[in-house]
Amino acid sequence: MTTTKTLIFASIAAAFLPGMAIAQDSTIQGYLLDARGNVVKNNYGLCWRTGYWTPAMAIAECDPDLVKHAEAPMPKQAEVTPEPVPVPAPQQIAPQKVSLSADALFAFDKSTLKPEGKEELDKLAKDLSAVNYDSIHVTGHTDRIGSTKYNQKLSERRANAVRDYLVGKGIPADRIVAEGKGETQPVTRPGDCTGPKSRKLIACLQPDRRVDVEVSGTK
Repeated sequence: MTTTKTLIFASIAAAFLPGMAIAQDSTIQGYLLDARGNVVKNNYGLCWRTGYWTPAMAIAECDPDLVKHAEAPMPKQAEVTPEPVPVPAPQQIAPQKVSLSADALFAFDKSTLKPEGKEELDKLAKDLSAVNYDSIHVTGHTDRIGSTKYNQKLSERRANAVRDYLVGKGIPADRIVAEGKGETQPVTRPGDCTGPKSRKLIACLQPDRRVDVEVSGTK
């Protein structure tokens, strides 16, 4: 129905239908109301629109299709979830072992680090600071000269001395373990070094006197 026809119908209704009024309520001001505030409809059940009616004033009672269209939600755009970037699993590295000569670290039959021994451990601590590791295992070894019990204690003291020095250089104490193996894991073979205790025998057994530092972890 055109705007002109709507105005004509509204004028006719206002002139001939007693008690009819133009809607003042902002929610239905686009339609003609009777004295009770109800929307006036014609014989076909259609509402009378006023000359002020616009689609924005549509109500469900009179223009349900317009109301549904206005209330219909805008279709949501599909949310694109970015694919998670896979985190590479830590790569386990093979244990790295450094064998330090006990003679370079300690005086014979002693467990106090020599200045030269501290220099060796300073280099090791510097190397360790440049890599990632989970644990460090320090193992002390002795030769077979002396009693088994004495050699066990000596190997433990030497391993602990190395551990304590490395901790003092910044190696976390909870990542380093020290133990002694005494004379139980010699490098020399049986029969390589024979004879009574002498400088020659001590020199021959030198490879057995050592401290092994084994580093393991991930990169």
